[in-house]
Amino acid sequence: MSADRVEEIWGKDHQRVVIDEVAGMCIALLFVPLKWQYTLIGLVLFRFFDILKPFYIRKLEELPGGWGVMADDILAGIYANIILQLVVVFDFF
Repeated sequence: MSADRVEEIWGKDHQRVVIDEVAGMCIALLFVPLKWQYTLIGLVLFRFFDILKPFYIRKLEELPGGWGVMADDILAGIYANIILQLVVVFDFF
C-alpha cells in the first residue's frame, strides 16, 4: 500500500498525505444528490467524525501502517454518509 511507503519517509498519517481525506469525503457524498447544501453538510459531518473520532473510528486509526491511515477516514465517511442520507430522505433542504 502506498500509505505504508509514505509512512516510512514522512511518518504516521502525515499532513501531506490527503488521499485518506479524499476517500472519506467521496464516501460521505456517495449516492447523495448533487446540491451545494448536501455537499456542505457532508463536508461538515465528515470533518466532525474525522476530528472527534467517535464510535470505533479512533480504534481503526490504531491499525498498522497505511491501513490505519485509510480506515479511520473511511469509517468517518460512512458515518457522515448515513446521516446525510437521512437528511436527504427526510428532505431537510
